Amino acid sequence: MVKVYTLNAFAKTSTGGNPAGVVLDADNLSEKEMKNIAKKVGFSETAFVQKSDKADFRIRFFTPKNEINLCGHATIATFSLLSQKGIVTNGKYKQETKAGILDIEIYENNLVLMHQNLPQFLETLNKKDIIKSLNISEEDLDKLPIEVVTTGVPCIIVPLKSLQVLLKLNPNIERIRELTEHDNSLMYIFT
Repeated sequence: MVKVYTLNAFAKTSTGGNPAGVVLDADNLSEKEMKNIAKKVGFSETAFVQKSDKADFRIRFFTPKNEINLCGHATIATFSLLSQKGIVTNGKYKQETKAGILDIEIYENNLVLMHQNLPQFLETLNKKDIIKSLNISEEDLDKLPIEVVTTGVPCIIVPLKSLQVLLKLNPNIERIRELTEHDNSLMYIFT
């Protein structure tokens, strides 16, 4: 039987934050088993802690559908749990991820800071695809480019003209899924 911890990252109380699953002893789990566990947990991501010959820990991240390169909130949850369990103490650590070797710092009260890679700007997207997926007009977009940017997980960055446009969005989830599915990207919409 596999023990899965559930934690809320970025929270001061147990009812806030961003939930993540964490499995501390995942060395003997197959990729298929990790996928199945993440699917059963049902959170956006579940982290699996393994031994590493390149860093202090190897962390693998799974959504209910597939493995992803990196997850910030699941990293914070993982190292907070490692600290709570006494597996690590305050100090600096390295985690091996599919996004590379990343630095982690743990401070008093289980405060965890994660260093990320510098952003890479991968491509500029066609506005028409975004307009259709968000059910907006071209005038609703800001003049900034719509780009795919990554620090570990590709994200489509969509700048909108105003908060009013953002609050009135009625997105076509299926079209967004089509835009993000081919490279396992996310979509971030901001103003």
